[in-house]
Amino acid sequence: MIRIDNDSPKAIYEQIYDEIIRLIFSKSLKPDEKLPSVRELASMIRINPNTIQKAYKYLEEDNYIYSVKGVGSFVKDADELRNLHIKNIKDELHKVIESLKKLGLRDERIVEIVKEMLTPSTKGGSNVNNK
Repeated sequence: MIRIDNDSPKAIYEQIYDEIIRLIFSKSLKPDEKLPSVRELASMIRINPNTIQKAYKYLEEDNYIYSVKGVGSFVKDADELRNLHIKNIKDELHKVIESLKKLGLRDERIVEIVKEMLTPSTKGGSNVNNK
């Protein structure tokens, strides 16, 4: 279910956070499904309960899960979350495009840059200076 890489430079709570989001978006965790309690999950993956609590706290702050006092933590609707996530990314992309236009790039060049980024063999190798 949740994979932890002890050699990763990422903090354990961040890995748990990412793994739960992955499980939500892959629909392995269903909307309104109860997550394991902090103690249960800590026991299952042999991690300090405080670390699990921290991951759950951030998941709740970012609206991926909700908690019911005395009952537990539950998954929010993945489709709703996916739509919100896509909207946020579109907003970020809009800002990037506006920045590129301010640098004088034409729409055609911006589209070329995006296509370069989508092509695995040229990832990270784009030359933004070309107008």
